Amino acid sequence: MMLSSFIAQFAIPGTELWNWEGTPVIIGSCLLVLIIASRTIKYPNAGAKMPLPFSKSLFNDISVAGFLASMSFGHILGVLATLVLANSVAR
Repeated sequence: MMLSSFIAQFAIPGTELWNWEGTPVIIGSCLLVLIIASRTIKYPNAGAKMPLPFSKSLFNDISVAGFLASMSFGHILGVLATLVLANSVAR
């Protein structure tokens, strides 16, 4: 089922597999979740440190595991928000 819908994206002319319309929503949700998670995780800087210099005041020096978990959850929320917004605009 999944393979046939994937192939149909290329077989039907005029359909796109991906576009830029949902990108700001996903970026915003990832940053929001990262800011919230860095403040609510009990030990945000326990474990391996991020190799990039993060702002200690904004992101609370979050660890690699906290960053990856925040980005994963942010993408899930962003995709859901994008689908809800696309569905509400289409009606």
